[in-house]
Amino acid sequence: MRQITFGLIALFAPAIVSAQTTAVPTFTRDVAPIFQKKCESCHRPDSIAPMSLQTYQEARPWARSIRDRVASRNMPPWHIDPAVGIQHFKGDRSLTQKEIDTIVAWAGNGAPQGNPADMPPPVQWADGNGWNFAKELGKTEPDLIISSPKYTQKAVAMDAWYKPVVETGLTEPRWVRAIEMRPSTIKGRKITHHALAFLLQNEKEAQAMLSSADADSGAGLFMEWAVNKRGEMLRENTGKLMLPGSKIRWDIHYSAAGEDVTDDVQLGIYFYPKGVTPKYRTALSLYSGITGGNRNLDIAPNTVNVTQNFHVLRRAGRVENFQPHMHLRGKAMMIEAILPNGQQQVLSHVNRFEFNWMNNYVFEDDYAPLLPKGTILKVTSWHDNTSANKNNPDPNQWVGWGDRTVDEMAHAWINITYMSDEDFNKEVEARKAKLAATTDRQQQ
Repeated sequence: MRQITFGLIALFAPAIVSAQTTAVPTFTRDVAPIFQKKCESCHRPDSIAPMSLQTYQEARPWARSIRDRVASRNMPPWHIDPAVGIQHFKGDRSLTQKEIDTIVAWAGNGAPQGNPADMPPPVQWADGNGWNFAKELGKTEPDLIISSPKYTQKAVAMDAWYKPVVETGLTEPRWVRAIEMRPSTIKGRKITHHALAFLLQNEKEAQAMLSSADADSGAGLFMEWAVNKRGEMLRENTGKLMLPGSKIRWDIHYSAAGEDVTDDVQLGIYFYPKGVTPKYRTALSLYSGITGGNRNLDIAPNTVNVTQNFHVLRRAGRVENFQPHMHLRGKAMMIEAILPNGQQQVLSHVNRFEFNWMNNYVFEDDYAPLLPKGTILKVTSWHDNTSANKNNPDPNQWVGWGDRTVDEMAHAWINITYMSDEDFNKEVEARKAKLAATTDRQQQ
């Protein structure tokens, strides 16, 4: 399979110097539209950011800090290496160089407000703990909400891993088009490190698709939640199947937050209409970056450690996303595809992993990798156990695999939509035709 990459040809001409001085950017005209597009999803009241940036009065005291974090590309949190791999993602919150220059110039020139009449209309966000996909799908809430039993995390206590099993309540098969999961309250986010929901149902088809790490978990991992994860909207004509009598096995990591907090985790599920069966089925699996199993992760003090692992696709499919998972020593993770013909391709490289931002990088429709049966997914992970890592709690400690935040992990959560060889070949030809048409339009 040939990878087709399109580039932009820059045409350079002699610069024309204008006597007119470039206008200083203002908040209302230039900066607010950027904040609305790239920042407000977190920086608004009752969301996860420490301050709101919706108004000039809210943003102005933070102008210098905003300038520094934006110029260093620490904010917005987007950690994909822009030099290698696929660069087309849904929900890409990264700033262009022009946007960065605008914010830096605004802050560096006294952070002026500008004309209030230039302020764009406010974005109508869901409330702080609302459902993200409901309005998008024309609903007031998910079709099915499954809650874990309530759990109380004491103000001062050891971390807890809560693993109850609950019934889904389904009495007929249903195909899923979108999934959300989140702590049920704002305070619950303070104690919930992450939450996993495994779909337990007896079916051989799902187990045949899953990676070996998940093959004993019924239909595999249904959904994962971590800070900053919005949910999963499945692509057109793809879905996940839930069967009658199925169950959800929760795996929730709670940690103390300085006050007693009682909370539960909610799983919001949106179904296709009854009678609608999507053509393709998607499965979420854990793809380990540690050869020989988790216990082989062994990071010496004051070292940078590299591990790798390899996973063979049992069926042809489309890679939908890439979500690296490590802890405080996590530095970088790369996923590559080794095709049956020996060709090797970098799919994605997160070169600035940040534990506090578990970004899920979802490929755009026309760029999600199509991989034939027998492709090897190669996962490479880097851990920085030195004093150069500002997040490192103690560079003088040996570190191994474990569930605690001070331990380490190295795996990627990857959704793959599986298909027959015949359907795969059709998808490849359709992708080639679409890219060829795009090339023709660009050349006209």
